[in-house]
Parts: sequence; structure tokens; C-alpha cells
Amino acid sequence: MNQHQFANVGTNLATKCTAKSPAKSMTIGALVATALAFSPCAFAHPPKKPAARVPADIARFQQRAESALEIPIAQKSFIGVLIVDAASGKTLYELNADRYFTPASNTKLFTTTLAMSTLGPDYRFRTTIETHGTLDSAGRLRGDLTLVGRGDPDFSNRRIPYDAKNPIDGPSDEPLGELVDAIVAKGVKEIDGDIIADDTYFPYEPFPEGWAVGDMPFDYGAAVSAICFDDNGLDVKVTPGDHVGAPAWVAVEPWPGYDVYAYSVTTGAADSQPDFHTVEDPGPKPFLVRGSIPLGHAPIDLAMAMPEPADYTAHVLKQMLLARGIRVTGDAHALHAPPPSDGMTFDPPPALPQNSSPVSETNTLVLAERQSPPLIEIVRVLNKVSENLHAEILLRTVAKEKSGDGSLAAGLKIEQQFLTSIGIPLGDVLVNDGSGLSRQNLVTPRAVVSLLEYDSHQPWGDVYASTLPVAGVDGTLDNRMKGTVAEGRVEGKTGSVEHTQAISGFATTLRGEHLIFSMFDNHNGGTGRDAAHVLDAIAQAMVEELGTTSKKPAKAPAKKSKKKDK
Repeated sequence: MNQHQFANVGTNLATKCTAKSPAKSMTIGALVATALAFSPCAFAHPPKKPAARVPADIARFQQRAESALEIPIAQKSFIGVLIVDAASGKTLYELNADRYFTPASNTKLFTTTLAMSTLGPDYRFRTTIETHGTLDSAGRLRGDLTLVGRGDPDFSNRRIPYDAKNPIDGPSDEPLGELVDAIVAKGVKEIDGDIIADDTYFPYEPFPEGWAVGDMPFDYGAAVSAICFDDNGLDVKVTPGDHVGAPAWVAVEPWPGYDVYAYSVTTGAADSQPDFHTVEDPGPKPFLVRGSIPLGHAPIDLAMAMPEPADYTAHVLKQMLLARGIRVTGDAHALHAPPPSDGMTFDPPPALPQNSSPVSETNTLVLAERQSPPLIEIVRVLNKVSENLHAEILLRTVAKEKSGDGSLAAGLKIEQQFLTSIGIPLGDVLVNDGSGLSRQNLVTPRAVVSLLEYDSHQPWGDVYASTLPVAGVDGTLDNRMKGTVAEGRVEGKTGSVEHTQAISGFATTLRGEHLIFSMFDNHNGGTGRDAAHVLDAIAQAMVEELGTTSKKPAKAPAKKSKKKDK
């Protein structure tokens, strides 16, 4: 029966009542209204409630966000945003908050939170030089000398606590040199054995699934190893020759005594532009660096990666021993654990001599030892400059400490269990690495905000937030939002791979309210700078518009000085 039919029934009822009791009769209109009030149709079509009034601050923000998204480059992109009030958890704005996005280096938020929660902010890494041999009174060591790596990400010359104005403290091989000096102090004068770099703390799996071949020659794509010597990177300094067409001079630091790359770099005309390319080399070396540098140009530094970090480190260690007058009779080489049984596999270097074996924790003589800074300072460097290698090491270290298996797969499994335990739904975070360099990673903005909400409630929450880059001040945000209302008020982890930009973190509005946010721009056809400008415009609007007017405008937090991205 439809509404029109119910109306007719009401009319008939009214007529009957009027005939029976004229004195108590009701008007037809009143009876119709009464019948309709109790008809099924009344419950099926309730009166519409007036639309909820959007608070003025949110309305202003929405208008500015929509304007930022109307530019042509944003129209073709896939953008996700979620902003919540940190105190109440109330959602202030959302756009595609439950859709998947490629997170890029926002993946590091999950890795560092996992490490802080499971290892603790005071956790330290240990690196030793050991031997199974014997050291006699004349200083002769009969046996191999082994550098044992256990994943210290800070085995470098980086200044800790980190300082952007003075980030480097001494030569790149300084930490290794300190260990060698300790060996000299023990009276070692001769080593009758090999020099070994042992990275068996982790299985041999240098590159996670989803990394591109083109990443591998550069420092940001350095191979993962339990030995992280100077971020497993090389400083390749190119200097022009003395005339056009002359080969350029190439110097490598740290120097192992041999070249790991092939070079074909010439001197170009003085008015030309520097031009360098790295391509796979079919020869004995994996990559060829080729190009030109203008005549009279200042030297140019190329940030390259060590192709085999443990092997490279073993050769540098031998060179340093020889330089200090210690005689070495054996060779230098790496010692790897077998690849993991699951996931991607890589061909390890040639088999080692039969007498080579991992150094055990018992029956060894420790000749030198180094402890890392506390984990929170390692996380600070990692987040400020977005160190991919450090993130990969942290994920594997968690796995090693918690399960005894330092593989990537074990780390990802523990991470997923952790995320589920803190309330992030299974399937909202699908990642294949710890750094975000994998293009196969997927997360939702809501999952990122949930993670940051968890961080904010931990005892180490405030110090963790301070490890994130600050807009217009330091890290990967040092040149973004500078001179705007967002400068000093946004602490965010950035992310960038091809056609992808991301920023997630914490913000303080002009009115003093604290926000947690996550923003992604995927499938962007413009430059990374263009995509970042879209997200920055939304962040500026967030800081300027959101919050009630009853509060006095808040000052920006004190500016800190940290190192910018490499």
C-alpha cells in the first residue's frame, strides 16, 4: 500500500466516525493527520534533520584544501589526507583515508616505532674485533682477525648528538681506525691469518623485494648488511683534467686498495654542464660511471654505494692495519650467513676457505670493541635525513633480538603482529621493507595516524616526535614551508619515490591546538617539488585555519638545527 492509499484510508475512517458520533466528530483533515502519524509510511519516511553545522574553522580549512586540490597537477593525482585532533581523537578532515597509498619513506614511521617499542630508546649495538687464535708475547697473532658486525647503523664519522652545522667528526674511516688503534695498543705486530668481516648476524639478503636495479649504485640504495661501515657508502670525488677531452681524476674514500666501479669520465668544455650517468657494466665490475665535468670546474662529489659492504670493509681494515705497521700474511674477505629460505635470493660471493667459520661468542679473544649511541639518537638521524639503510637494519635487529632470526621476513612478521596488537587492522599496512624504497608498499592514511596516536601516548612519545624533521628548520623539511605559518609548527616524516610524495606527523596550529596528520600524493605526473607544494599548501592551511578562536595564537616551537637530507 502506498502513501496515497493510506491517505484514502484516513479519509474513509474520518467519514465513518462523523456518521456515528456527530457530536464528537473531528474534521477530516485532523483524522487524516492522525492516521498518517501512525501509518507505516510515517516510520519509513521520517522528517529530515537539518544538516549538521560545520564549524567555521573546519569550513575555512576545507575551502583552502579544495583550492589546493583544484590545480591541474593535483587533479590527475590520487591524494589522501587524514587530520585528527590529538587531544580528542576527533577527525577534523579526511579524504580517501581508508584507501591504499604508496608510502615511500613514511614506511620508516612503522619501523622506528617498532624498534622503539621492542628494543627501547636506550638500546645499543655492539661491534667487536675478535680472534680464535693466540697472541704471543712478541705480538704475533696466530689465527684470523675478524670484525664482527651486529648491525650498528652509526659505525661512521657522523657527530652524535646529530648537528646539522657540524655533521661530520673526523675522517670517514674513523670508527674502524679507533678499533685498529685498540689492536695496536694490545701489542699486535703481526697477524698470521686472514682479515675477515663477519656479517652473519643477518642472513645474506642485501636488497629487499621491490627495490629497483637503478637504486643499487647510489648511497640511498646501499646493500643491507650487519656491517654498516660509513652507511655502506662511498664518496667519489671527480676533478676535471688539465684540458678538454682529458680523463677526469677520480678519488674514492674510504679506499680499499682497488676499484669497485668502472669509470669513463672526461673533461668537457668550460661552458658545458656536469653530466654523469651510472649504467650496468657487462665487465668484471657491476656498474660503469660515465659522463663529463667542465674544464676548471670545482670537484664534484658523487654519493655511491659499496657493492659488497662486508668485503669492502675487510679490505679497508687490512689497509689500515698495514698502514699502522702491522704485518698481515693472509687475505681479506667477507663471511656471510646463507640466504634466507623464503623470499628473494641472491648469489653470495665465492665460497670461503674451509677453515673459515663464524666467530662464536665463546672461546674468543676480543681485541677491540665499540658500542653505538643509544637507539633514540640513531632514530633521530634516521628520521631527520631519511636513512634507508638504517631503517632496514632496525627491522632486522628487532627480528634477531625477538626471534633469533635476523631475516627481513621475520622482521615483517613481527611488525605485523605488533601493529595488530596496537589496534591497526590487519591489511591496512602491506610493506615489503623497512625503509619505503620498495615501490610495492601500501598503507592507508588512517593506519599512519593510528600509529602516530600510539606514539604520542608512549613514555618516549615527545622525544620521538622531536626526531621528525621540522618544517623550514631541519632534515628533509629544512627548505619546505620556510617563511610560512607552518615553519616550526609542523614535525613530519617525509617520503618521496617516483610519482609519490608523503608527509605525516604532528602539528601545532596558530591557536595552540595539537594535530596528528597524514597526507599522500600518488600518481603525480609532475616533479617531486610540484607534488610537495600541494601537500605543503594543505599543511599550511591546517596550521592557520584549524582550531577555535577562543585560544590565543601560539608561538612556533623553538627552532632546532639538524642535518638535512643527503
